[in-house]
Amino acid sequence: MRAHRLTFAALVVAAGLSLTACQNDDDAAGATDPSSASSASAASSSGGGSGSGGTDQDSGKGSDGKGTAAPADSGSGSGSGDSGATPKCTTDGLKITAQDGFIEGDPEGSVVVGLTNGSGADCVISGFAGVDLKTNAGTISATRKGEPGDPYTLRNGKEIDFYVSYPLNESGGSGVRITGLVVTPPNETKSVTLDWPGNSSLPASDGSGPQVLVGPIGSAGQGG
Repeated sequence: MRAHRLTFAALVVAAGLSLTACQNDDDAAGATDPSSASSASAASSSGGGSGSGGTDQDSGKGSDGKGTAAPADSGSGSGSGDSGATPKCTTDGLKITAQDGFIEGDPEGSVVVGLTNGSGADCVISGFAGVDLKTNAGTISATRKGEPGDPYTLRNGKEIDFYVSYPLNESGGSGVRITGLVVTPPNETKSVTLDWPGNSSLPASDGSGPQVLVGPIGSAGQGG
């Protein structure tokens, strides 16, 4: 009976030593092999790198660090911001005429200048035309009066007008004789010289009297 008890006790001790050895082996493996922890850390770091690329995109930058905002003229398809817009009216595309617009009783003389689009396509016009009166005493440049309207699309074959006003010569003298009207369309440098359709002279002046004035495009007539 004593022998059996000793054998059982020996078995219990052996089993305990075996379990302790297994546990110590597992602990040692965890202490000497940090691959599992470092792998998790590396995975987290990799995720952060991908996120930083997203941050570049959110801030308007691409992979090269430069802005990726579309240029203002990207809709044109050719790099020119106005390639798809209606072109401006040019001197060569306009037929320019002038007629007397004076109405009896008015304190000033008036000439209506008409601009007819003969270019074959619609064009845009706005602002003031340049107006000069050629006289026997030299050139007199008209002074702008009024506020220009918004840019106006002048359809092919249609006309738009503006006025030129000038002081009447009521002095009884010969005054300053007008020999021609020079018109330069807005934003153009090429001029057209027309016959002057109004009164033949201006009152002689030292510059302190009434001026020759020009109204903005569309200031006379209805246009079209």
